[in-house]
Amino acid sequence: MRDMEDRALEMKVARPQTGDIGMAFEGFMQAFESFKQANDERLAQLERRMATDVLTEEKVGRINMALDEQKQQLDALVLKAARPRMGTSGGQEQVGLDLNALQHKSAFHAYMRKGEAQGLAALEAKALSVGSGPDGGYLVPQETETEIGRLLGDVSPIRAIASVRQVSGATYKKPFVTTGAATGWVAETDARTQTTSPSLASIEFPTMELYAMPAATQSLLDDAAVNIDQWIVDEVRTVFAEQESAAFVAGDGSNKPRGFLDYNTVANSSWSWGNLGHLATGVSGGFAATDAADILIDLVYSLKAGYRQNGRWVMNRKTQAAVRKIKDGDGNYLWQPALQAGSPASLMGFPVVEAEAMPDIAADATAIAFGDFRRGYLIVDRLGMRVLRDPYSAKPYVLFYTTKRVGGGVQDFDAIKLLKFGTA
Repeated sequence: MRDMEDRALEMKVARPQTGDIGMAFEGFMQAFESFKQANDERLAQLERRMATDVLTEEKVGRINMALDEQKQQLDALVLKAARPRMGTSGGQEQVGLDLNALQHKSAFHAYMRKGEAQGLAALEAKALSVGSGPDGGYLVPQETETEIGRLLGDVSPIRAIASVRQVSGATYKKPFVTTGAATGWVAETDARTQTTSPSLASIEFPTMELYAMPAATQSLLDDAAVNIDQWIVDEVRTVFAEQESAAFVAGDGSNKPRGFLDYNTVANSSWSWGNLGHLATGVSGGFAATDAADILIDLVYSLKAGYRQNGRWVMNRKTQAAVRKIKDGDGNYLWQPALQAGSPASLMGFPVVEAEAMPDIAADATAIAFGDFRRGYLIVDRLGMRVLRDPYSAKPYVLFYTTKRVGGGVQDFDAIKLLKFGTA
């Protein structure tokens, strides 16, 4: 009888919730309650006989996986509901566009649909644009570029929490103070010693080329009902987001942004500028067997108060599934679901950002990051996104070689801390 009840419970949790966001969120909260019940049973078995029933472990694992799937479905529904459609001619989106923007958009549509480049070439020559033409492609309309950038912020987890700066050059240089001017307290009539001048250095963030190459049939392009701006947005945003997300986390800086995990890490007690500080769990490839929550608390308070108030956890889905099972000393789960649809889950009161590019829990892996990424990581976008139409390389399909330039790297090494699953 109990097996039948358990199976019914798991099927209820695993059943996809689609359509209405409110129903999907309600289903997700029910799934979390089911997870807590199953995990509490697992922990009780550990306390009674220092071992768990295999069926109970499998049940917790299945519900945990279903919980992750429901969270992904819920996030997708929220994102879809928040996504505005780009307007066609005569819509409200046209209001406020100046004449040059309308001319650019009309010329861009002619180029995308028919390959007629004369209008774009004339506009970019008039604007003294550098590198335009059939070899380098043509700039997409500004509203299309803005929409792609907005959606990248929704889909790319690190872009959503980091600082983003737009530049017109190939490299952005950010100065910082290595030693400040001398200061001190003095009485009203005391002599003032001459202060030393501050020393400055700079960090460089070069922009690298990111590309996508969506394909279309000529019949699709000839169809006047197809919104060509929305089509290019939908085609490239996911590809760009996936590539960006991986680079912002673990990119090596060679022809791509440098991810925060690519920087040298040191024990937080020996931290110095240019390195990221880490804390070790004390167990190779896992949390401590007892008081597993302690290291997470230590990681939070390894961050200075000025950064901690905007702190966020960054980890992948598998790591989050492991953290979801941890309780504090009072028996409360540290991981808590969002209070409303579209909001992130929280861990010890701080939002959890799910980044699949983060490594899994393994020996000496830095699988969890915590910090103020707005101050810690900088993304640099070069203005201008280009499209080169290629009707020859994959006939009968028309390829659209779409490029943007983006860079990134750590700008404040004191703002991000890592959890290392190792002994030191």
